Amino acid sequence: MGQRRRSREIALQVLYEMEVNEVPPEEALRLYYECFESPLELRPFCEELVYGVYHHRAEIDRMIGGASQHWRIERMSIVDRNILRLALYEMLHCRTIPPKVSINEAIDLGKMFGSNESGAFINGILDHVLPGLNRNGSGAKQGTV
Repeated sequence: MGQRRRSREIALQVLYEMEVNEVPPEEALRLYYECFESPLELRPFCEELVYGVYHHRAEIDRMIGGASQHWRIERMSIVDRNILRLALYEMLHCRTIPPKVSINEAIDLGKMFGSNESGAFINGILDHVLPGLNRNGSGAKQGTV
């Protein structure tokens, strides 16, 4: 398994902890590192994802909400919601990662950690957002999503 894949898995678990127990990223990361094996080389990308989602969550959640017909973000499973947040953060702010790679990784995370329908649900939302993406870090292009 690649380092980025493993970093994404850790980031997803940390984001889950943050949401369920309402703890800040520093605390959730500290708890994860104390309780689970996490090689040092995985931490920088993991932390970039966690802090990136944390700081851009409002923008990312608006994009998810705009792309999900008949599903308010609060009704989505915590796992699916955080996988979407991770992928959209990457798609918006990680210029070295092609958006299609972020989508594929998100689908795989959904299949691994989510329900039987998670992969298709995540794919649908991210495919809907992709055409309107502005990779300048400012959300969607004018007039889309």
